[in-house]
Formats: sequence, structure tokens, C-alpha cells
Amino acid sequence: MGEKPIWEQIGSSFVQHYYQLFDTDRTQLGAIYIDASCLTWEGQQFQGKAAIVEKLSTLPFLKIAHSITAQDHQPTPDSCIMSMVVGQLKADDDQVLGFQYMFLLNNYRNSWVCTNKFFRLALHNL
Repeated sequence: MGEKPIWEQIGSSFVQHYYQLFDTDRTQLGAIYIDASCLTWEGQQFQGKAAIVEKLSTLPFLKIAHSITAQDHQPTPDSCIMSMVVGQLKADDDQVLGFQYMFLLNNYRNSWVCTNKFFRLALHNL
């Protein structure tokens, strides 16, 4: 099998970089957003780099570890990359929860940034 398409390489690299920052120092995530970026976190909406970083840096846990189960990446007609990530996270209390993240990556000034992002815990009431 040949080399992965460029959008998969970029998407995979971005996801790896994102979770490394998220798990070690969320305050450093500002570099991947622009002022027009939007985040929907469990139904709450945040717009702009400062608001997004504030939300992510003030989440109510000190330690977190993400384990990626699957990731998929697609090119969009306007030369962006859409990425879907599914996995598990373990926070301070050692509870393991499933999650889903969707990223829209945009090439902004020769650097890939996240312009849109959705996050949901995979909780089910049966």
C-alpha cells in the first residue's frame, strides 16, 4: 500500500500534536487557533482564541490522558481538512470515558489551524 494522502498525513500530525499539548499543558493550545475559531464543547459555544483557550485551561481536572481509538480525515472542496477522532480519556479520578472530537483544519498563513471544533463525551442513558 502506498503513502497516505497528504490530507491524512496533515490530519494525523495535527491530532497527535493537539493531544500532546492538551494532555501536558492546555495553556499552549492557543497556537492552533485564530480569533475566528469556534468551539462547541458539550453544547456550550465559544468563539475566538482567548475564549477557547480559557475554556480548555479551566476544565475541572489537573491530569488527563487521551487514547485515540480511531481517526478519519477528509479534504473539503475549499482546501480544508475535516478530522473526526474517537477515543477514551482518563481524568484525575481515573474514570475512563469515551469521547468524540471533530476538527476543521484550515491553512492560515502557511500554518494549519483549527477553525472549528466539536467535542462530546460518549455518554448514553439506556
